[in-house]
Amino acid sequence: MDAHHRAVASISKRLQEFYVQRQPFRVYHGSTNSTRTSEKNTDNTVDTSKLDHVLGVDKATKTALVEPNVSMDRLLDATRSAQLVPLVVMEFPGITVGGGFSGSAGESSSCRYGPFDSTINWIEIVLPNGKVVHASKSERSDLFWGAASGFGTLGIVTLLEVQLRDFQGFVELTHYPTANFPDARRRILEELGKQTVEFIDGIVFSPKSAVVCSGRLVNIIPIGAKPRRYLGRQDPWFYLDVQKRTKKAGKPVVDYVPLVDYLFRWDRGGFWVAKHAYKYFFTPFNRITRRLLDNYMHARVMYHALHKSRLSDTYIIQDVGVPFAAADDFFVWVDQTLNIYPIWLCPLRLRRETPNAAHGLHANFANPHYPEFMLNFGIWGPGPTDYRKLVRLNRAVEKMVHELGGNKTLYAQAYYTEEEFWKSYDRPAYDNVREKYHASHLPSVYDKVKVDEDAKRKVMEGSRMPVVLRNVRPFQGLYGVYKAWRGGDYLLQEKKTSTVTTKPAKHDS
Repeated sequence: MDAHHRAVASISKRLQEFYVQRQPFRVYHGSTNSTRTSEKNTDNTVDTSKLDHVLGVDKATKTALVEPNVSMDRLLDATRSAQLVPLVVMEFPGITVGGGFSGSAGESSSCRYGPFDSTINWIEIVLPNGKVVHASKSERSDLFWGAASGFGTLGIVTLLEVQLRDFQGFVELTHYPTANFPDARRRILEELGKQTVEFIDGIVFSPKSAVVCSGRLVNIIPIGAKPRRYLGRQDPWFYLDVQKRTKKAGKPVVDYVPLVDYLFRWDRGGFWVAKHAYKYFFTPFNRITRRLLDNYMHARVMYHALHKSRLSDTYIIQDVGVPFAAADDFFVWVDQTLNIYPIWLCPLRLRRETPNAAHGLHANFANPHYPEFMLNFGIWGPGPTDYRKLVRLNRAVEKMVHELGGNKTLYAQAYYTEEEFWKSYDRPAYDNVREKYHASHLPSVYDKVKVDEDAKRKVMEGSRMPVVLRNVRPFQGLYGVYKAWRGGDYLLQEKKTSTVTTKPAKHDS
């Protein structure tokens, strides 16, 4: 804690200096698991990358005291030693606690516990004037919920208390094949009605093929059942395994997945986005090549490579939530307009204890008039090569979601005009919170999430890659892979993969 206090004092002093001049600042986290690049600039940057420690795990209260740059795999390693696990664990090991809080991250257990920010008891935050305060759902709740999904526009979060629950060794996971999207939506609603179900998500492979995955924690598995693993080089990618086995069985398939394998089941292949890399690099996509290239197919490496190559600027990356009543209409529109598959489905419980507009709930999914549950669509894939068409498609997604009474997760870049953006988010409440906590001179959340064409141009101009090759396939992608390797992500992934292990199976008759 002494080291933590010294680090926070240093950040506080830095912010005081900026505040005197009303100068905006940037925060360098050192993380690459974002859809936006993280560039270090010493002139107006506050470096928080050293705030990456788990300061304590309390078995009695089932909480963990965590600095913001602690990654999911490191948090899980720390809590498992106390036989505990966070209520919501984001699907990529490199996603950080602070990133999950400020970006409204959700996962399959969010069907019960809400987005990750709903599982945080309180935060320590350095306000833009340098003052260090605590905020929770009952104390300074406007600041707490303003910081959730606020992307650092109210100050710098330096500590969080994370809720935990008892650790159990396996997830009993049932895969329900369905014939179309409406059937998948109905199955998700049915699983939501089962009190024993703790995890729900789904994969839409095509208009005529989808699978809903429903799970619960167990400590023992039946005799003869073989654990289904997804983290090793020799293991299958999760979505390919689910598709193949449910198609072959033609009926529900039950697996027993070690908990850590389940929580990070989407890491290898980055859901399914890595499949596009094989096509881009003219590489066969099969079991042999996936095994040979496994170290490059994890989210940590993929994100770094995408950023450095700028190929992420050519992708459609949208996470949106719509009411269940509008989900069928939205799916038809996505199918006809984008035709991007697979699509990820994840029901989100909008679990916030202070659903009152007076508390400054500008954050996405915070509108008190939303239904209790939304259905999240994860739509990720290459867009048109014509950039103007890419922009039009992204804007069309945003417009359709708004018309259907939904909202989008802001971790992805926003193509809204400023007027359109504030039709979806509560600007008066947000501005009131910013004024109250001395943050009005900082860039707004819209400034943080909108597509910044000038920044993209500067990054490309600052690249050491020859101009003639910057946008040429496959050299543009190879440059990104090279930078990921030089940045240490390749070696880091080998280390992380070796530390995420599971205990031998237990059996029960």
